[in-house]
Amino acid sequence: MSRTALLFISRLENLRKSLAAIKPNVENLYIHLTTKNTENTPTKWSKLISKIYNDSFIVGSDMNVRILVSPLKCQSISNLLTGKIDLVYSDGKSDLCTELLEKYKLTSQPIYLNDEAFGALSSEEEADKIYKTVVLGGTFDRIHLGHKILLTEAVLRATERLVVGVTDESMVKSKKLYELILPVEERIKEVEVFLNEIDPTLKYDIVPISDPFGPTKSDPDMDMIIVSKETEKGGLKVNELRKQNGLSELDIFCIEVVESDECKDEIKECKVSSSNKRIDMLGTRLRPPVEKTNIPTEPYIIGMTGGIGSGKSRLCTRFQAMGAYVIDCDKVAHDIYEPGQICYQKVVDAFGKDIVDPETSKIDRRKLGPIVFADPQKLELLNSIVWPELLIETKRRVAKVYEETKQKVFILEAAILLKSGWDKEVHEVWSTFVSPKEATRRIMERNGFPKEEAEKRILSQLDNKSMIERSNIVFSTEWAVEITDRQAAKAWKIIKDELNL
Repeated sequence: MSRTALLFISRLENLRKSLAAIKPNVENLYIHLTTKNTENTPTKWSKLISKIYNDSFIVGSDMNVRILVSPLKCQSISNLLTGKIDLVYSDGKSDLCTELLEKYKLTSQPIYLNDEAFGALSSEEEADKIYKTVVLGGTFDRIHLGHKILLTEAVLRATERLVVGVTDESMVKSKKLYELILPVEERIKEVEVFLNEIDPTLKYDIVPISDPFGPTKSDPDMDMIIVSKETEKGGLKVNELRKQNGLSELDIFCIEVVESDECKDEIKECKVSSSNKRIDMLGTRLRPPVEKTNIPTEPYIIGMTGGIGSGKSRLCTRFQAMGAYVIDCDKVAHDIYEPGQICYQKVVDAFGKDIVDPETSKIDRRKLGPIVFADPQKLELLNSIVWPELLIETKRRVAKVYEETKQKVFILEAAILLKSGWDKEVHEVWSTFVSPKEATRRIMERNGFPKEEAEKRILSQLDNKSMIERSNIVFSTEWAVEITDRQAAKAWKIIKDELNL
């Protein structure tokens, strides 16, 4: 696939047809809009740009489209697109295309999508104001269509400076699947790259913000704020605060939310959004596995982890039905706690005979649990006794089953997988998570624990974000079983394709 292309658009009649023709050959597409009009004002282009982004989404959301803004503002274009352009397309006349290629300093031969001469773009709308400094804010997690429209609207209306506030980690915890949101540094970088690609002539101040107002509450050199229908009230609040602080109020420009048909899925929003993209990431590779030289390539071993109440067992049952051999390491741990096993006497010596059930002579985990979960040092002591023996026994069982059956894929279900360092003993890590609130509810309902005890168990575990950062594929069982099953099906297809099962 040719990765990057430049498209010159003269008219929109065949836009979708042109985009559909380009899509099979292009991953990244820059669009240069051409016009004979001398009036280049934001409203001349605003709705048109939204339409183009929407059309590109309908034709194929995988194509990364960016509309160049500098040419619309009559700025020089000779310093744009310093990177490699693989293909040039045009839907207009050859003489116009040749002229633009010279300005871009490109030697590529253009591919003409239309042979007809199209008229110039036109608009009867009155020009709206432009401003020295424009400001806007948002999460900007994985730049999508809505972000592109929002940022482009801001660039169209700024003559010198654009200030962008990007919410930091303290402000995203109310977002759906916030654990999958990129670090603020990466989100800032994505915004910076996009803005400099569409218009490198402005000064960009892209800053992390830890409250809804960011620099708007103190910067006197701001003129206009861009908001969406969802955040319009926030723009009014900004002006209230500026007035209290003796600053001039900002003009407010509100854009429409980009609608999507994804709300047919009961957990998705009816708009183009980052949360929908994060939902789509569940059951897919977040990062490729790292080759492990300390373990053989066969059988293929997947470590499945997750906190208490996160739905590990449900997922493992699903994968077992698909063809994986599942070893529940918690059940293996029960076995090595049995009288006569190595761990039994070590645990009793460490924690006393009071943890032994007098009738069965077995270790009563209901007595041991409150002791270790109330004291981190005692929990660490228990782990240092059990984990090494548990790993040895688990490996022994994998080897035995593989020798007898030549089973291709094993899944080790282990809550302790990452804390114990077992990620070094598996080919890749899968994890499942739910919100702390949902985990607490499940533990209270399933185990009969009071809320305080349930929360204590959750706090003793690795937090969701740290777990996800060390996982190759992640799942969430927060919603209906059918949604979890769809995630599992996506992940299993990846494994089947990669291992030729």
